[in-house]
Amino acid sequence: MKRVLGALLFLALGVGGSARAQGLTMQMSNGWSFSFAGNVNAFLVFEHVDSGGGVAAPANGTLAVPVGTSEGPGFGQTATRIRTGLLPAFATFAATGKEGDLDLGVHFGFAPQIQCGAVGAGQVGNLHDCFGAQIDMRQVFLTVGGSWGQILAGKELGLFGRQNILNDQTLFGIGATGGQISGGTTLGRIGFGYDYPNFVTQMTYSSRSDRPTVFSIGVFDPAINSEYSEIITPRIETEVVYTHKMHKFWVGGLLQNNKDHTSDNSATALGISGGVKLGFNEFSIVGSGFYGKGIGTTLLFVNGTDGSGIGSDGLRTSYGYIGQVTFTPRNSKVTLAASYGANALKASTAEQAVPANNFKIENSLISAGLYDQWTKSLKFVVEGDYQMSKETVNSPPKNKAFAGTVGLMLFF
Repeated sequence: MKRVLGALLFLALGVGGSARAQGLTMQMSNGWSFSFAGNVNAFLVFEHVDSGGGVAAPANGTLAVPVGTSEGPGFGQTATRIRTGLLPAFATFAATGKEGDLDLGVHFGFAPQIQCGAVGAGQVGNLHDCFGAQIDMRQVFLTVGGSWGQILAGKELGLFGRQNILNDQTLFGIGATGGQISGGTTLGRIGFGYDYPNFVTQMTYSSRSDRPTVFSIGVFDPAINSEYSEIITPRIETEVVYTHKMHKFWVGGLLQNNKDHTSDNSATALGISGGVKLGFNEFSIVGSGFYGKGIGTTLLFVNGTDGSGIGSDGLRTSYGYIGQVTFTPRNSKVTLAASYGANALKASTAEQAVPANNFKIENSLISAGLYDQWTKSLKFVVEGDYQMSKETVNSPPKNKAFAGTVGLMLFF
């Protein structure tokens, strides 16, 4: 499990250049080294949705929860697909070298999926060889480091909440599917226990990765909202991680100020996240959570049906949490895991003044899985996930969905 997590950190994060997949490494004559690593995964997913659509939008019409929308021919209440899990396939290319007192590096990460997305009027499947399918360029960054730490500049996963997703069991499975015709990865617990950090342009400093406490702070390309479209300063994100033997503790934060250039009003979005992982010989216990204003739920700062952080008048509050237990029998390659988590989004103060607009939505997920490290590089996964979505103030129908999966993940 540790080796696979190390591979994942290299593939999905590239943090500090300290974690490595097995991959392929070539030493060049000029002192630089080149490496290629990655993973491919495929999951057979069966999903049944109990209701015919997403949770109804509040009266202001700006929000809905897409647990299980009615999704076109052959995809209504029940569907079976073969698709990528929460972790996309990855092909990463990196080059590192030392010049003077500086450790230098560049990193490129391609993250494709194996399935086609929606085509035409809700159709889905391997139509016409999936021509036009997107190759997700998630990572393009350089690193400059030394005894003082490291600077990362480019496109990489954000700091806020990244430890919450890295310590989630569904990272090696599917979690919430994100819809039966989704062409991308599944959601895992994105929107069901944490907000997704997003791969975003940044300049980030991190202290030395070989110390028990690692501190990171960065400036990030800010998100632009239609209500507050003027950006004067970049977003700030921070993270502190403390590791002691098999235990880990983390806390992070973000701050972004946006301005309405027409009214000259400004709004400051903020968030705090944190968690703890207690590791023992056979058990581990994980608890994590976040709280924010104006950051939304599901995807950070993304407006639309997944839960905008900015309402018709003011910032909305969101929060989420996860509790997780894993068990790996002594001398076994099999890990059993179970967890519960939820996200919630509440109307802004101004929206709460109007009863019809005073909403609170909740997405929750129960997950249980078996993760078998079949060989050093190959993982076999069996997982079951029960999703629930509801809008608790205006009392529209509650949506429930069950997804079961078996899958293979190969890290190289």
